Amino acid sequence: MRRVVITGAGSINALGRDIAETKQAMAEGRCGIGPLDIRDVDRLSIRIGAQVRDFDPAAHFDRQKLGLLDRFAQFGLIAAREAVAQAGIRFDGAAGLRAGVVMGTAGGGLGTSDDSYRAVYEEGKNRVHPFVVPKLMNNAAASHISMEFGLMGPSFSVATACSSSNHAMGLAMQMIRAGMVDVMLAGGSESMLCFGGIKAWEGLRVMSKDGCRPFSAERNGMVQGEGAGVFVFEELEHARARGAEILAEVAGFAMSSDAGDIVMPSAEGAERAITGALRDAGLDPADVGYINAHGTGTAANDKTECAAIARAFGAHADRVMVSSTKSMHGHLIGGTGAVELIACLLALNEGIVPPTIGYGTPDPECPLDVVPNVAREARVDVAISNAFAFGGLNAVLALRRI
Repeated sequence: MRRVVITGAGSINALGRDIAETKQAMAEGRCGIGPLDIRDVDRLSIRIGAQVRDFDPAAHFDRQKLGLLDRFAQFGLIAAREAVAQAGIRFDGAAGLRAGVVMGTAGGGLGTSDDSYRAVYEEGKNRVHPFVVPKLMNNAAASHISMEFGLMGPSFSVATACSSSNHAMGLAMQMIRAGMVDVMLAGGSESMLCFGGIKAWEGLRVMSKDGCRPFSAERNGMVQGEGAGVFVFEELEHARARGAEILAEVAGFAMSSDAGDIVMPSAEGAERAITGALRDAGLDPADVGYINAHGTGTAANDKTECAAIARAFGAHADRVMVSSTKSMHGHLIGGTGAVELIACLLALNEGIVPPTIGYGTPDPECPLDVVPNVAREARVDVAISNAFAFGGLNAVLALRRI
């Protein structure tokens, strides 16, 4: 079986404008959640989020390009540029035919949709910008990344709500394993922090008004974030042949469906995804040192995920370190797994396990080592990243130090 490794990483999110800043913030336990700065915020009951603040698109794209790019696609391109630069890879000629991109996103160009609905329904305009459709379509980020780097292999987007990024990265890994391609850019991007996006989530009554506190007894909901994470996935021998630095091996992947409730998660479905990823990687539960949890800070997710981990890891469950970095960068919905993979790389490469910040009173239904409030130094050889989405769609990745 062809082995798959990560040779480049890029990100922009509420914690940092690149990988280095994001890792530093995670290591320091810094919180990127704050008051929302969006139009009509006074009409919302939820007024906090993890925004990418003081972002100037013109510093990254010329005026002509900006006319084609929603904010989520801008984030995706910025992260992809960093990942490709770190990997030191080019896609000239035939190399582009053996490379592609898979990006996860749930909302796509939601900001463009929001602005366009305002123009038509609130302002009474009868015309919208001619590029509204290319800006709002879910595959926009993937398409622009493929065009910028000349990626002519499989290129598409995945929309599975909060599991979108993990599904995207898992599919990219499988395509390299299967020999379809040698290199894939994979990750996710999301920007739902607009009036319509927040108003829709308010209706679910799962949002916190004051902060994200995963696994704490006093938790009261999730907090949305925005941003992107993109990684260069590469076949191992291909990477070695060009002398690339290897950040980690993507050792295993599994996905499952709860086939139950549209919003309530299932411990059994999550457990099957976790055990499937370990089986795919040829790993035992005792091999895993760190789990980046889905950890949304909602009562239903946290206790269900803890039950799934307990069932999947058995006697090892109380010895594995588990943290939710959503407490820092918020829930990026379709982009969340991509930013959370950075936490796994931090643990594997630098021996720093990021904390679950905002942790207060322990919850007896979440009796795990959640690395409360302060990062921990520890050697980690294997890390897994969980993503469990509305609709009962689960995706888990296993990374290994190499």
